[in-house]
Amino acid sequence: MNNSDKPEINQLYADDPVAADRVLWGRQSHALSRRGFLKKSGLVAMSTALGMTIPFSRFMPAGLIPAAFAAESAVDQIPGKDGLIVLNNRPVNAETPAHLLDDSVTPNSRMFVRNNGIPPENVNPETWLLEIGGESCERPVSFSIEELRQRFEEVTLQLQLECGGNGRSEFAPAASGNQWTTGAIGCPSFTGIRLRDVLNYCGLKADAEYIGYYGADTHTSGDPDRDPISRGVPIGKAMERETLIAWQMNGEDIPMQNGYPLRLICAGWPGSVSGKWLNRIVVRDQLHDGEKMAAPSYSVPKQSVAPGSRVPNEDMKIIESMPVKSLITFPQSGLSHDLRERMIIRGHAWAGDDQLSGVFLSIDFGATWIPSALQSASNRLAWQDWETWIQFPEPGYYEVWARAMDARGKSQPMLVPGWNPRGYLNNACHRIAVQVV
Repeated sequence: MNNSDKPEINQLYADDPVAADRVLWGRQSHALSRRGFLKKSGLVAMSTALGMTIPFSRFMPAGLIPAAFAAESAVDQIPGKDGLIVLNNRPVNAETPAHLLDDSVTPNSRMFVRNNGIPPENVNPETWLLEIGGESCERPVSFSIEELRQRFEEVTLQLQLECGGNGRSEFAPAASGNQWTTGAIGCPSFTGIRLRDVLNYCGLKADAEYIGYYGADTHTSGDPDRDPISRGVPIGKAMERETLIAWQMNGEDIPMQNGYPLRLICAGWPGSVSGKWLNRIVVRDQLHDGEKMAAPSYSVPKQSVAPGSRVPNEDMKIIESMPVKSLITFPQSGLSHDLRERMIIRGHAWAGDDQLSGVFLSIDFGATWIPSALQSASNRLAWQDWETWIQFPEPGYYEVWARAMDARGKSQPMLVPGWNPRGYLNNACHRIAVQVV
């Protein structure tokens, strides 16, 4: 297949994936199951485009763009980052290709960037202050970073952060916002102090319900009176042992684009609640009303809606725990593999606030699944590594799909889940293309 054909095919699938099947391959789909069948001519056309046969074509779901046709993206340079794909320059937003997330602990250079505002300049950590206040705070206090380090117990935890819009590019019709694929996720090690220790020191009034954060970043308009973002979490989440005020990532200063010199970490929830360039936390007696707390920001419909629907704000709910998800980090999609050899497959999986019960792999478009070896998490709210091997039955085009299940029995959907206006919470199975020869 010619690379110049990829954008056109991707656009067809983005507009209407089932219609794209009919146009490109003559596939007919079953309305209830979304399983499709390829006419002989369509199968020949798809096999020709792929350059190989498709042994399990009869199981391929309708409206599924083959992973081998995934659009390629340009890689731009960001200081301190390696191989990230830039989606937006103002503010900077960049994701990490899946195969560059193979490390058990995400390196600083491979941590994705999700900014709503413009980072502060000329930061001096020695004069940086964090103010704790709000109507439900007993004793408002301002701390320097050195005072935080001296007064409270220092802890180091590996914690996963994922953008609520990770996977947005797969929704059809397209949802507004940065078109993330799979790379707005990372699980570095953070060093700092527990937020609950600071809140207990300052005192919580009996009516405390929520905390909100403010950062030193500026609005993209340049207006100093506008906050780019100010979100938060309920007191219960704020008081968890894993919720941190952090100043280091992987034993080094937090990178500027990830919140230097101080940031909040509320792992398991959308990354937007983990405020960067942190300089103020407020304890509220109500739901925090900062910028991007109100729907439709970081909110999804309370009930399922038809794709493309307009949803009133009062019918939306704030996203809390992220859904179960997995990622294949080795090998890289598009490789050629020798039929005679076993292929090692590995990656990570996570489940928001919950624990995992297993990760399963399929090479026949989800018709059958095999379990992988799932390792224990380094601590609560860290992702878990998994690994297995696969022996392919014959030459041809395959897709390896990964599907995680949490301890409550919820598993990833094989295809993109329920549509929502902002394209949040896509936890469909991750898949890679393999040419077996």
